[in-house]
Amino acid sequence: MAFKIYTKTGDKGLTSLIGGTRLPKHHIRIEAYGTVDELNSHVGLLRDVIEDKETNELLVSVQDRLFTIGSHLAADPLKNKMVLPALFEEDILALEKAIDQIDELVPEMKSFVLPGGHIHVSYCHIARCVCRRAERAILRLAENEKVDDIHFKYLNRLSDYLFMLSRWLTHHYKAEEIPWKPKK
Repeated sequence: MAFKIYTKTGDKGLTSLIGGTRLPKHHIRIEAYGTVDELNSHVGLLRDVIEDKETNELLVSVQDRLFTIGSHLAADPLKNKMVLPALFEEDILALEKAIDQIDELVPEMKSFVLPGGHIHVSYCHIARCVCRRAERAILRLAENEKVDDIHFKYLNRLSDYLFMLSRWLTHHYKAEEIPWKPKK
């Protein structure tokens, strides 16, 4: 028999974690891994529109790392018996290296910049905002449950990378980077 995508087990507002625990779909743990999943979709959109091979390879790696984070969040920390993939400090260093490379190519920032200028730049800013939301959700979860620090550290660095990627795309497309000048 073929695998069916619908199970009907969530029709009453509950979902299962890896390990069997059932939680309400509005639980902070579900919110956290759902937001990481949303972020992964936005990163996929970026990968679809960016033609630079090296950037695409990094974005594929980012998507893999987001699945890793999501799998840990989707697992009951006490009942899970599965061996889950790990996140490593090298994953964070890869983002930092990419940030540093972009920083050498783009003009120095002298103020905040308004998101936009080109649709691909805007995709980066949306992904960056979703990344920050995922980080906040995981930090809320960490207030009451054990969450590995490397997960929110990775998301923090990823949001920095997505911002720098937006700046690189602005430069690449010769789009206007509009500094924020608050009205007085």
